[in-house]
Amino acid sequence: MDRLLADGTVNAAQSGEGPLLFLFHSLLSDRASFDAVVPELRTRFRTIVPELPGFGRSHAVEGGLAAVADRMAEAVRDAAAGAPAIVLGNGYGGFVALQMAIRHPEIASRLILADSGAAFSEPGREAFRNMAKASREKGLEAITDIAMRRLFAPGFQAQHPDLMQDRHAAFLRTDPEVFRAACEALASLDLRSQLGAVRVPVLVMVGEHDEATPPPMSHELAAGLPRAELKIIAGCAHVPQLQSPRQFLDALKGFLL
Repeated sequence: MDRLLADGTVNAAQSGEGPLLFLFHSLLSDRASFDAVVPELRTRFRTIVPELPGFGRSHAVEGGLAAVADRMAEAVRDAAAGAPAIVLGNGYGGFVALQMAIRHPEIASRLILADSGAAFSEPGREAFRNMAKASREKGLEAITDIAMRRLFAPGFQAQHPDLMQDRHAAFLRTDPEVFRAACEALASLDLRSQLGAVRVPVLVMVGEHDEATPPPMSHELAAGLPRAELKIIAGCAHVPQLQSPRQFLDALKGFLL
């Protein structure tokens, strides 16, 4: 069931009953990236999977990642009626969730940050600047192969052509202006000095072969958070919930499930 949150500005799918669990999708994907894990999660949680601002039917916001985080905090408060919620973010969604928890300390009871971080290395920043530049000059089609490589290793792509066709199509539905704004925000982001403000328990997860947000970023993130544990998901890349849903769910055991 779809519902509108934050005064109708955030479109989200809701299913299940129980404690509230939000799932924030990545920049190079969409909310469908959680379809394989929602059926199990909704047996224990009221699971809400929003389209982040500027994606799908959710309204875009201006003001960088902070504005996106504020809009999503509004959506969480709306759904939770002011109570704290569990928030899981993958990739870009993880950066949004982290920024939200820093800016709104009461918003989350616990966080799961999958394939995310607090800051990119200079090569990582340059990759975002290059993707923004190429998409502006040539369109999203010109960087689709790069985007897919950041999501999945070549071997996985070759073995799952139907999934890759679906993910190509999902990426090309992204609003180019929203994509470029997100790339520019991530290229300049550095939340490392603010990690101490996150006082809730955090599970940091990362795919062993993630090229978009490499494992050292998750090691640094977990080390900087006061109450964090780190799990490496073997054989996976940037979207483990798509690549290996069972491993992703198993990684949540002991923390969430």
